[in-house]
Amino acid sequence: MKFGVNTFIWTATFDRSNFSLLPVLKQNGFDGVEVPLFHPAGFAAAELRRALEANGLEGTACSILTGGLSMVSPDSTVRQKTRAHMEDCVKAAAEAGIGLVAGPLYSPVGFFTGSRRTADEWKRVVECYQSLGPVLDAHGVTVALEPLNRFETYFLNTASDAARLCDEIGHPRVGVLFDTFHANVEEKNVAQGYRTVARHLKHVHTCENDRGIPGSGHVDWPGVFRALREIGYDGWLTIESFGFALGELSAAASIWRDIAPTPEAIAFEGVAFLKQSLAAAAAA
Repeated sequence: MKFGVNTFIWTATFDRSNFSLLPVLKQNGFDGVEVPLFHPAGFAAAELRRALEANGLEGTACSILTGGLSMVSPDSTVRQKTRAHMEDCVKAAAEAGIGLVAGPLYSPVGFFTGSRRTADEWKRVVECYQSLGPVLDAHGVTVALEPLNRFETYFLNTASDAARLCDEIGHPRVGVLFDTFHANVEEKNVAQGYRTVARHLKHVHTCENDRGIPGSGHVDWPGVFRALREIGYDGWLTIESFGFALGELSAAASIWRDIAPTPEAIAFEGVAFLKQSLAAAAAA
């Protein structure tokens, strides 16, 4: 497996001014870095690719739908704009040497209709990703769809629904990002959730229940690592958390207090814990 970390621990954006972080991540045991890809037109793809290669790191990208974009919208114009945006994200990721774009890429985070998800909304998302298949193939990029907890979306919350969505999309480059933070809210058994999405699992966010240092809370890490070994997962284990005073980003993630001694501790103590946990699961 490979160990990654999301740059939201340090910065709300990631651009040329943050490239000095890359050797620090390498020195602290990370194999790669996860960067935000929200606005492909301003994404310094070529420069990022060179910086990653210079530091012996790989990259993944996280993304959300902003600016009125949505695949569940009843407005076909909005859906067409969203599909075009996703195509641009895929192309930008490929230019940066990034083969995975992950996130709740179906509707905006925090968007609610006041009702349950409808069959029409589900169908719109399925059709949108089916139409994106040729672009994903052409650029060698995978999209990992992330179920979120019920307080952040109504559209996709559980492992079983995420697996069903990917079954219906039916494309090998569309799978699931399964995050221990959200699963801790929505699953009866977090480890079992990984078994449920096994056939579609493309990416893993290894986050503590309070977004703090992995291993410092009540996530069932032994069970999670046993499940990952059972299903033969060999991809990324990426720590995602957020800085404590990053303005709108910290507020959007509901970070209202210091959840660790320092934001950096979440990354650097966390990766040490994850490596120890992986070794223990292998020895069991």
